[in-house]
Amino acid sequence: MLRCLLTLALAGLAGLFAPPAYAQLLPESESEPTQAADPLGRETPRGAVTGLLNALAEQDYTRAARHFELQGANADQKGADLARQLQAALDAGGTLASFGLLSNDPAGRVDDGLPVELEQVGAFGGEENAPILLSRGEGSAGAPVWRISEQTIRDLESRAPDAEAASPAGEESHDYVIAGAPLRDWALLLGIAAGSFLVFWLISVAILAVLRAVITDREGSSVFRLLHAALPPLSLFLAVIGFQVGTGSIEASIIARQVLLRYIGIVAWVALAWFALRLVDAVARVATARMERRDRRQAVSVILLLRRAAKVVLLAVAFVAILDTFGFDVTAGIAALGIGGIALALGAQKTVENLVGSVTVIADKPVQVGDFCRVGDVVGTVEDVGIRSTRIRTNERTLVTIPNADFSSRQIENFASRDRFLFNPTIGVEYGISPAKLREGVEIIEGVLIEHETVDSEGARARFTNFGASSLDIEVFSYITVTDFKESLVIRQELLLTIFERLEAAGLSIAFPTRKVFLVQDPEEREARQQDRP
Repeated sequence: MLRCLLTLALAGLAGLFAPPAYAQLLPESESEPTQAADPLGRETPRGAVTGLLNALAEQDYTRAARHFELQGANADQKGADLARQLQAALDAGGTLASFGLLSNDPAGRVDDGLPVELEQVGAFGGEENAPILLSRGEGSAGAPVWRISEQTIRDLESRAPDAEAASPAGEESHDYVIAGAPLRDWALLLGIAAGSFLVFWLISVAILAVLRAVITDREGSSVFRLLHAALPPLSLFLAVIGFQVGTGSIEASIIARQVLLRYIGIVAWVALAWFALRLVDAVARVATARMERRDRRQAVSVILLLRRAAKVVLLAVAFVAILDTFGFDVTAGIAALGIGGIALALGAQKTVENLVGSVTVIADKPVQVGDFCRVGDVVGTVEDVGIRSTRIRTNERTLVTIPNADFSSRQIENFASRDRFLFNPTIGVEYGISPAKLREGVEIIEGVLIEHETVDSEGARARFTNFGASSLDIEVFSYITVTDFKESLVIRQELLLTIFERLEAAGLSIAFPTRKVFLVQDPEEREARQQDRP
């Protein structure tokens, strides 16, 4: 499963920084994902190489002998000698395939051009560069197992005597051995790793210094933003590549090389994830700035959603890859997630609804980031359309968060998408004027509408509509042909003031609420009161 992910994501880069077969810090049961019928875990090429290197690291050459295809009474002794020779040959510049390239299939790799019962797992190095082959045969328990092939044994026996006589891993020497490898080899390899990182880090610092001196508008430069985001993690990633290339066939303990390559592989995954995350952020910032300049606010929401989704995918791939470098069975884990995903989906129903709601909001585009709108009883400006929710800044400057499932089902009124603004006041003039004067007032108001350049003259009208409680009501109906809300308020004020001025100049006053009270007395009561007066 992981190999498929690596092929899709990195197009063949998996082998460059995949971990080694040696898994000193983990039990063999964790290095081999499945429970092997063979006690040494030789059912797959990966398990065979892992078990062999573990035995060599512990200098248990009797156990290592069982990884060779040998028969006969003295097979254990001969195998132990061959194990010492193999370790010496690998220490002298031989190589082993990376953990990620070793097949974890009991049938091995079938597309390598070799017979189905053979699998290449490394090379001796030197001028001959003879391959190290595994062959599949039947083990003592009757199950198929992979062991060092007879052809590789012959190549090993025919090598120069000095390689055969070399003492592996500090044996018969006074070197201090740590985890199966001499201390000087650890120091050499760690020095190469530190030097590789220092070189590439200095190169990235120099490139950024040159860019800062050349590019004055660094905030507005897409090239500077991308390089500034990419160079730090890229320098770390290239340092890993440099270390692997430099130590691939170096004369140092194969145990030390494989251990460092294991953890360097993890560093490479971290560097690659760091590089991808920074690159996604940089590309998103550049794209967002361009969309904002073009006033494509909905595209900004899409970019934000894609950026978050890309980060989640990148982190998931990196996490799965790092788990695989530690020897965990990620294929079985992913399969278990598929089964448990049904139960998880039932518990995360609201989360799924919000995710679908966010897709609906972005696809349907009822609002965009920056739009002033009303959603239910919430009025404000849209600040963010996220994966789970949409945030609206109200006029009171509070921030309201609405889940997208709820947001997409509400009635949404978008004020920002208006193409014009309605101008529909009711103007009341005082009672006590003649019909001709009232007609003149209607014509004055209608003339103001027609004369103004931002008022749509088609359909603009003023009509006397009602005898109000304290005024003669003239209804105005027209549209202000601007799209900006603030500008429409200025024009509305200008129209009202002009109407007020012209009505006042014509002797027409704006009415205000008034009430006349008439007192009527009964005639008999009024006569009685007059008689009572002295």
